Amino acid sequence: MTIHDQYKNRTWVIRGLIAGIFLLFMIRLLVLQVINKDYAELAKDRTVRKVTVYPDRGQMYDRNGKLIVHNKPIYNLMVIPSQVKDMDTLRFCRMLGIDTIYFQEKLAEAKRYSPLHASVFLPQIEGEEFARMEEYMYEFPGFFPEIRTMRTYPYANAAHLLGYVTEVDSSDIKRSNGYYKGGDYIGKSGFEKSYEEVLRGKKGYRYMVVDAHNRLMGSLANGEKDEAAEAGKNVTLTIDIDLQRFAESLMQGKKGAVVAIEPKTGEILALVSSPAYDPNLLTGSSRTKNYGTLVMDEGRPLNNRALTGYYPPGSQFKALMALVALQEGTLVADQGYPCGGGYRMSGHTVGCHNHVTPSNVVMGIQHSCNAYFCFVLKHFIDDHNANAPEGLEKLKDYLASFGIGVPTGIDLPGEKGGNVPDPEDYDRIYGKGRWKSSNFITLGIGQDQMIVTPLQNANMMATIANRGYYISPHVFKYADGEDSLLQALSVKHYTKVDEQYFDVVTEGLSMVVKAGTARVARIDSIEVCGKTGTAENPHGKDHSQFSGFAPRENPQIAVAVLVENSGFGATWAAPIASLVMEYYLKGSISPSRQYLLDRMRNTNLIGTPTQPVAPEPEEDRNDPDVLVNDTTAIKP
Repeated sequence: MTIHDQYKNRTWVIRGLIAGIFLLFMIRLLVLQVINKDYAELAKDRTVRKVTVYPDRGQMYDRNGKLIVHNKPIYNLMVIPSQVKDMDTLRFCRMLGIDTIYFQEKLAEAKRYSPLHASVFLPQIEGEEFARMEEYMYEFPGFFPEIRTMRTYPYANAAHLLGYVTEVDSSDIKRSNGYYKGGDYIGKSGFEKSYEEVLRGKKGYRYMVVDAHNRLMGSLANGEKDEAAEAGKNVTLTIDIDLQRFAESLMQGKKGAVVAIEPKTGEILALVSSPAYDPNLLTGSSRTKNYGTLVMDEGRPLNNRALTGYYPPGSQFKALMALVALQEGTLVADQGYPCGGGYRMSGHTVGCHNHVTPSNVVMGIQHSCNAYFCFVLKHFIDDHNANAPEGLEKLKDYLASFGIGVPTGIDLPGEKGGNVPDPEDYDRIYGKGRWKSSNFITLGIGQDQMIVTPLQNANMMATIANRGYYISPHVFKYADGEDSLLQALSVKHYTKVDEQYFDVVTEGLSMVVKAGTARVARIDSIEVCGKTGTAENPHGKDHSQFSGFAPRENPQIAVAVLVENSGFGATWAAPIASLVMEYYLKGSISPSRQYLLDRMRNTNLIGTPTQPVAPEPEEDRNDPDVLVNDTTAIKP
């Protein structure tokens, strides 16, 4: 083949390539201009906007099917900074009820986020307010509405348990692996946070045609490219909202907490932290202002005292001390110890009140004898152990099996585990090898460095009611397709104490209410078991505490109550706990105890400018369940 023929062949190849490319362009143009109508619509109406469709967040119901959290529609005003043109800024600000400084700050913030992508300019505008703005929005290019939903609470209760929803921050966005973007909302506390993935659903998208005046003209391609949103799952909670409201009413004017648990299941029936607040305050456009007010409130209403409040358990701990000593064999059921006004050693006294000499465990618990349980601790630490650190480690291990000194595992965020001192604590205080049981003798009566939360006290009583096991307290009860969650929340945690030892301690707790320090907690026709506690508080007046369960046989409810700086356990905590039990078990309060209900509801213990702090009732000033002349740290 000649060189001329070779060039001639290459020419045909090149011509073929050019013809093929031209043909491809023609086919593509045919598709774009004739077959596919999307771009014809886009050319006509200027632009297409990808609109996020936010799913309805799952609603919440109480254990009896009452709706306690639902949604209502609101609007976010969005902005795309690059589309904001010359506009009447003053008129725009007046329409929104904002000032020009706020306008400039928010627009600058949006530009920093992205000049080309939408971000929230003004969040959570309610429907009526937005309706007044909607007809003028076309005058302000670059601004458009985004429909969202806002949490609404038919009952102004259970704020600490339910939690709240707020806008995501940078850390939320980073952790979400691309799911969240600026302007999205997320559960930030309580149940809303713990079950965010169950409640939030799945976002969808709509492709909307927008005209030159920034007005929505309809869906692109009749919605064929849209992605449907999936609503979050509706959830049934374990709480009884009527019981919750009742318990909150009893804690009005008081600082403290109430926790009620169904022992057999670990289900939380009520969880109160007082002072409380209306959860509706942290929704809508006033949320930021209201949040600031709550943060500055001296009563610290945002703190969840039920899960994070640290308090000595006081005499409530005596029942647990008896159980671990019985198991270890350093105490037997008919063991008696002398009292005579207190436990004495080396010239120091842990005081006690006047009562008959306790000749057995039941009497020791019934009369809340401080001396008795100082002896119990001494023998637990010193008998069968080579040294005090070994005995203390053993006690700590026993208590952990009851959920004391460790988190209980509740399915709400922020729980604290309390504190059971270990040898290292006393090494720091006294020096290694320079301490023994006498240094922390009041640990046996729930003092010294023993710290628990109200939730742990309630769980302790639920464990005793179950004769040796507990199921981690939880608030989740049911949601479609979430069987794995239910299984995880049904695991029994067994203590290191055998079932046989619980009967004697339960008898002691029953006698506390029948003829001991908590007679005020008696309920007609129901046998209540419980223990008062008057825990010393180095920062002020003692804390009033009570925990217990009812009925004794087949227990249905375990309750712990703490009222800060209010004095004796029998004065405030025991009545409140028994009223909560009675209301749950009977559905009402008997007429014979109406006076007690009125006193609990109407007494203010924290004081306001219009309502002074109530005086201590005369009949309760000699409550026997109190420490007298206590020396909490006695050196050897």
